[in-house]
Amino acid sequence: MNGPATPTLGGMRRKPIRLDEDALVTFKPLNDGQNYTLLCEPASPGVNLIAWAQRQRELIERKLLEHGALLFRNFQVDNATAFDQCISSLSGGALEYKFRASPRTQVDPRLNIYTSTDYPQDQRIFPHNEHSYSPVFPLKIFLWCDVAPQWRGETPIGDTRAITRGIDPQVRERFARLGIMYVRNYGDGFGLPWQTVFQTEDRAQVEAYCASVGIQTQWKDNNRLRTRQVGPALVRHPRTDEILWFNHATFFHVSTLPASVGDALQADFADADDLPQNTFYGDGSPIEPEVLEHLRAVYRQNMIEFSWQRGDVLLLDNMLSVHARNEYNGPRRILVSMAEALNSTDVALKP
Repeated sequence: MNGPATPTLGGMRRKPIRLDEDALVTFKPLNDGQNYTLLCEPASPGVNLIAWAQRQRELIERKLLEHGALLFRNFQVDNATAFDQCISSLSGGALEYKFRASPRTQVDPRLNIYTSTDYPQDQRIFPHNEHSYSPVFPLKIFLWCDVAPQWRGETPIGDTRAITRGIDPQVRERFARLGIMYVRNYGDGFGLPWQTVFQTEDRAQVEAYCASVGIQTQWKDNNRLRTRQVGPALVRHPRTDEILWFNHATFFHVSTLPASVGDALQADFADADDLPQNTFYGDGSPIEPEVLEHLRAVYRQNMIEFSWQRGDVLLLDNMLSVHARNEYNGPRRILVSMAEALNSTDVALKP
């Protein structure tokens, strides 16, 4: 059986039009001379990021694994719904924010999209891999700029590969051998209450979740909770097979807080186990101050910054990139979402 005839015009056969996908979007380093982070822009106005990403997910994945972060700019992503559609095009869809550590506001009950951390404007947020303290964490992080800050307010990002290389080998070896212990106390006058962290009022649900992922629970008086868990310090990337520094040892340690906050907390909580959150070596021994200062210096040495523009979409491989936040003045609205859940036990280095 013959197929439909090709339309003709004036006796000439009309050739089908084929868009050159490679010409629709341009890629270049965000900073000249650096491989970390690509700037991705439409080659001409009108390129739809959602439609293009659906067709080019393999290409995007390849470039993300090579460069660690992709900044999509000038694609006219104008609202949270469009941002959510971008996430679906670039991944398997947005995840619910579970086992929380920072205050965020869900922008729409139908969407797993949240405000970036709701901390005071005058405070910086130290570099970290999102949820690296958690037994379940996202492989991808998405950030979208709804309102660009007028002064500062950048989201510094950093290359985890470079951070891993920069850590003293003896420090890496000890953390790799012992792991990291996270101790968290909920609702003790600082940080989030357990009802917010676990998104439930039911203690039995909290206990069941914690038991399923290896977190120890201890209920204290006045309906307060302490959890304790040991997680890996280094992990193996499931797609590149690289060994990477990936944890909250520095971020959760009380000494990383601004001095005024950390000193006040230590005055209020004489026992290190009673602090709202704190970290130790996996055997429970304290992490030396000089080790923590070394780690903080390595993070800071490997960060880059860019100024947000409205509509920007930043895609991070959460294992290959850390992110932070600078202080700012005036309006600023950066929304965040997470995708592609992984279990830390699946990527932890085997003894």
